[in-house]
Amino acid sequence: MKKLFTKEMIIGACVLIALAILFFGIEYLKGVSIFRPSNYYYAVYNDVKGLQSSAPVMVNGFKVGQVDNVELMYDRPGCVLVSMSLDKKFKVPVNSKAMIECSLLGTASLKIDMATNSEYYAPGDTLPSGIVSGMMDQVSEQLMPGVSNILPKLDSIFTNINTLTGNEALLQSFKNIESLTSTLNATANTLNATVNTLPTTMGAVNDVVNTVNGIVTDLNQVTTQMANAPIDSTLNNINRISSDIAMLTAQLKDSNSTLGALLNDSGLYDNLTKASQSIDSLLVDIRKNPKRYINIKLL
Repeated sequence: MKKLFTKEMIIGACVLIALAILFFGIEYLKGVSIFRPSNYYYAVYNDVKGLQSSAPVMVNGFKVGQVDNVELMYDRPGCVLVSMSLDKKFKVPVNSKAMIECSLLGTASLKIDMATNSEYYAPGDTLPSGIVSGMMDQVSEQLMPGVSNILPKLDSIFTNINTLTGNEALLQSFKNIESLTSTLNATANTLNATVNTLPTTMGAVNDVVNTVNGIVTDLNQVTTQMANAPIDSTLNNINRISSDIAMLTAQLKDSNSTLGALLNDSGLYDNLTKASQSIDSLLVDIRKNPKRYINIKLL
């Protein structure tokens, strides 16, 4: 009896099954729903912003299909044809637009802006297209005019900075600052040395303060003694002595008084002078002739 399945047939069947599994697996990984029926629509763009096949097609944040193919239209230079497969149950209203939207990471996807219309596109129709301005595009549109206005000012600022940095006066100022810094460092070192000698100086100051305190204590004692001294009686004695001195002075000036006569009588002065001269002559004569005045007898 002849075998129904030969060895070669089994191997061929296994290969076919493996190829089918590989094909469906790749399509599944690409996001293609093999068993779900779909309708195809098209859109034409001048720039697809990096849109790739298998990119999702979203409506209100919900995925309704995916990009099936992206190809360059050779009969229309500069245009790119994008084909998309959408869920067969999904209907696209007339005047809806297929917009390319880029995320912050640069990933492009399709977004259908639904129109409020009771008529729908037929499968295979070409939808109106457009590009949604992303955040980076909006920032660029708003930022570039400002940057364009700032660039001339920056150029002027840099020119002024170059002129300023090349100024000899500025260089001399930096040299002066460097010299001042060196002087400040030397001053700081001197202050540090002075601070190191402060303990010794403070000890000497403490000794001086102690001495001053002792002097102040002695002065307090002296002032206390002076406060306790009988100043009134002392002043009375001084006043009495002053009165006696004034009285004596008045008597000396009065020629009628005894002391005044002694001081003011010129005859008394002449007699005293003559007496002094006589005594002097007598002493001279005694030196010359002592025997005349002194008799010495020997027994």
